[in-house]
Amino acid sequence: MRTSIGERLVRQTGHDVAWWNERIAAQGAIGDEESLRRWLTEHGVTGYQQMLLVMERFGYPDHLLASSEELLDAQYHDRPQLRPILDAVVVVAGTFGPIDIQARKTYTTLLTPRRTFAAVRPTTRTRVDLALRLDGVDPGGRLLDGRTTAGGGINLRIALASVDDLDDEAVALLRRAYDASR
Repeated sequence: MRTSIGERLVRQTGHDVAWWNERIAAQGAIGDEESLRRWLTEHGVTGYQQMLLVMERFGYPDHLLASSEELLDAQYHDRPQLRPILDAVVVVAGTFGPIDIQARKTYTTLLTPRRTFAAVRPTTRTRVDLALRLDGVDPGGRLLDGRTTAGGGINLRIALASVDDLDDEAVALLRRAYDASR
């Protein structure tokens, strides 16, 4: 994630993280987050790129320093029986073509080189939600409203209580989300 935001920073400003860190350090008088954010905005750095530079200066949250395995272990520590569902979704999605998997603090996202197409969130102790980005599709049947499940344009979700719930219909919907996001 840091790498992709760093690449955005270069595209947005023409300079990398190291260059900006040196420039911020040279300012000296920027002693708090609010001042740094204001200064960065004045210099055309906004959004995730600004967030990254603020964390570079004032420190990263623990969950951003954790390894993917540490994040996944934390997601499933009190519900280990649900971890095989995530693993099955990842295996199936990997058969569609190239994907990136990003473990987050509370969910795991699946991305094509273009954008996020799905996420898996252990929502309760007995269920994970397979969240999907399916533009132009409304909730109905197994497809539930998923707008609060994860970011990245996710709009629908399917409740999965076991690997068996990842049936042909669920796989077809996952594939459809993947194809629409390539």
